Amino acid sequence: MNRHRTRRQTCAALLALTTAGTLLLTACGADENHANGPKYTTATDAPAPSRAAGDETAAPSDHLSTFALDVDTASYGYARRTLADGDRPDPSTVRPEEFVNSFRQDYRTPEHDGFTVTVDGARTSEPDWSLVRVGLATRPADDPDQRPPAALTFVIDVSGSMGEPGRLDLARKSLDTMTDRLRDDDSVALVTFSEHAETVLPMTRLGGHRAEIHDAVDGLAPLSSTNLGEGVETGYATAVEGLRKNATNRVVLISDALANDGETDPNAILRRIDGDRREYGITLFGVGVGSDYGDALMERLADKGDGHTVYVSDTATAADVFCRRLPQNIDLVARDAKAQVAFDPHTVADFRLIGYQDRKVADQDFRNDQVDGGEIGPGHTVTALYAVRTVPGTTGHLATATVRWLDPHTRSPHENTGSMETNALHDDVWSASPRFQVTAVAAYFADALTHGEYGMPGAPSLSKLLSRATTLAEVTEDKDVAELSTAISEAVPL
Repeated sequence: MNRHRTRRQTCAALLALTTAGTLLLTACGADENHANGPKYTTATDAPAPSRAAGDETAAPSDHLSTFALDVDTASYGYARRTLADGDRPDPSTVRPEEFVNSFRQDYRTPEHDGFTVTVDGARTSEPDWSLVRVGLATRPADDPDQRPPAALTFVIDVSGSMGEPGRLDLARKSLDTMTDRLRDDDSVALVTFSEHAETVLPMTRLGGHRAEIHDAVDGLAPLSSTNLGEGVETGYATAVEGLRKNATNRVVLISDALANDGETDPNAILRRIDGDRREYGITLFGVGVGSDYGDALMERLADKGDGHTVYVSDTATAADVFCRRLPQNIDLVARDAKAQVAFDPHTVADFRLIGYQDRKVADQDFRNDQVDGGEIGPGHTVTALYAVRTVPGTTGHLATATVRWLDPHTRSPHENTGSMETNALHDDVWSASPRFQVTAVAAYFADALTHGEYGMPGAPSLSKLLSRATTLAEVTEDKDVAELSTAISEAVPL
């Protein structure tokens, strides 16, 4: 393993690191129709939905939609930061599923391990078009203190682009806070990268070594260019060297992802560490920072690395991550999780999955457990929103959603399902439950920022969307919804 010297961090980096450590430890989930539905250990035991193919639009012969679960939220966080700075986010950085998954949901959670599956929906103002929500939820951990120990390798960008005034101090404070909050049996390693990468601190137990870790954090300093590829490679080598059995082993990448030195292609970077990723089950958690942010690169790295991304921009986000999310479990409850939704051709004429473009899976690979899915932790929710056009005048079964995942310890497969009928559709989106409305507002907002790229039916103007968000913020008393209202207000033309 190369150990070149590089130092430099960023307030956002460590703050992100906070986020990282914290978000590393989080997750959510739910089901309405089959809260404690059956689990299956083999593909042949599970009831297979009628086959076809399809994700974006459905023809009469094509009524399946299959995708890997994704809990990324970085796109929404970066959009909020950009709007607060007085700009509009580049439409290519807007992913509606990450907007939707940034908010709490109202799904029921399972009593045992696995997922619940909730399917609900509401009609829009566009004739025959509805929004259908598929919600998946896992059970929160019973006792955070009973989680497995964590072995976290923080790979920190200390390039010149990370040295904006004030960021490094905040980063140090964030990492110092995380160091004080982790358990004695947890361990951390620090890898920095600029022109080259260096292991600043090998895997070190917190118990009895907090002062040593604080010293390493305090020594972080900015340098020059961004050799992200070498940083990731050195990070994985450090994680393997300090691998802990029966622990959660993760690489946490904190960077603005503006790679300008060495290997910059995410596929090539991940190929270098693919063996370690698969053999040791080390997941990659991406924490994006900076007013200029390489969103596409970070997202592809996280997707290829069986992980997810988050974006951190301010002290409030960091505090939330440390105080609210850090105590949550870091254990995984599901590996390679996928969802498949089968729409009934007798009642559904067309459908579109809103987002998840980078997470689509071939329909025939739904039960192919060699195909990567998403890694999900305890207490996590995943939401997918569909635009669905029903056949005029028809009633009956609308859709069945199936989630499949592997037990993170035994690798045995399990499935659960949920379904809904056409008569369960609410008459109007804005008369549905408050959380369904928040989901709709978030998706409509993402669609508006891309100039209608996702073609959501019944889309209100930004002004009307702002009014909806403002009302929902009052009804839910949720600060996250209030922040959504603020973001929409910043996007409304003057």
